[in-house]
Amino acid sequence: MAKSVATPEIFPENQVFLTEKYCINTCFAIHMFIPFVLCSIIKKFATHGTVANLPGHRRKRKIEERLQRRIVRMVDKQPQTSSKEIQAVLQAQGASVSALTIRRHLNEMERYGRRPRRTPLLTQRHKKARLQFAKMYLSKPKSFWENFLWIDETKIELFGKAHHSTAYRKRNEAYKEKNTVPTVKYGGGSKMFWGCFAASGTGCLDCVQGIMKSEDYQRILGRNVGPSVKKLGLRPRSWVFQQDNDPKHTSKSTQKWMATKRWRVLKWPAMSPDLNPIEHLWRDLKIAVGKRRPSNMKDLEQFAKEEWSKIPGERCKKLIDGYRRCEAVLRNNGYATKY
Repeated sequence: MAKSVATPEIFPENQVFLTEKYCINTCFAIHMFIPFVLCSIIKKFATHGTVANLPGHRRKRKIEERLQRRIVRMVDKQPQTSSKEIQAVLQAQGASVSALTIRRHLNEMERYGRRPRRTPLLTQRHKKARLQFAKMYLSKPKSFWENFLWIDETKIELFGKAHHSTAYRKRNEAYKEKNTVPTVKYGGGSKMFWGCFAASGTGCLDCVQGIMKSEDYQRILGRNVGPSVKKLGLRPRSWVFQQDNDPKHTSKSTQKWMATKRWRVLKWPAMSPDLNPIEHLWRDLKIAVGKRRPSNMKDLEQFAKEEWSKIPGERCKKLIDGYRRCEAVLRNNGYATKY
């Protein structure tokens, strides 16, 4: 009968022996490696003056500094040039770069793609008139603007987009009824309103029936300007009437009618809604009316008049006290400004 061969096993004594052997080898390796590391650190400090990690080698950038400056010059000259158009120009010059890389480098140079703002179409004549207006009234004190009656017209839609809101929802629930805003073709109808205000508060708000003509405009002024001046406490015979250059405002019949009233009318530059602070109040009014969700034209007119009377006087005074439009026009060389 064959004898069975015993399988060698690792006993605790062997484990201790192996551990001691491993420790001896590790200590030997450390003692051999430490001088090499120290020498490397000393050499690095002597060469670079630091022991911090130096930037490593990486793939060469496709857009070098010279090419990057050329791209920036193209965008500064024509800001509405797309990255695809820049890519085509560079490819014609022998540089193969992706549109994504171009956008990334533009972002590094603080040129970001944004939707352009919509502004009135201004000609050189308009810019010149705006600059003359800004230079004439730049140094006027705050008290000068407090005796002005600012007027304008605006259109409020029954189901307009004036009230912008945010809906917090889950994914794939965009078209649930509670997460949508119902719309109607052409805004479901609209109303035109005439309004005025001064530094002391809001004046009258009148609803325009149908299409406003010069005769309608004159009747609105006759009904509302006198009571508004008295309500707002403007100084008699010295208050100034402001209006834009709408054809109804500058027609011969309107000019002749206003001459009989002997009002002091401010000479206003054309295409300049950004100079009239009443535009801020129109926005406040549209948001307030939109929150009340009128269901018909009668409600729309009622809500508009109620919300107009609720605008606090502090809001009006703040708009006049902070009237710095002239400075902004001069900084922008007569072009449209933010308002």
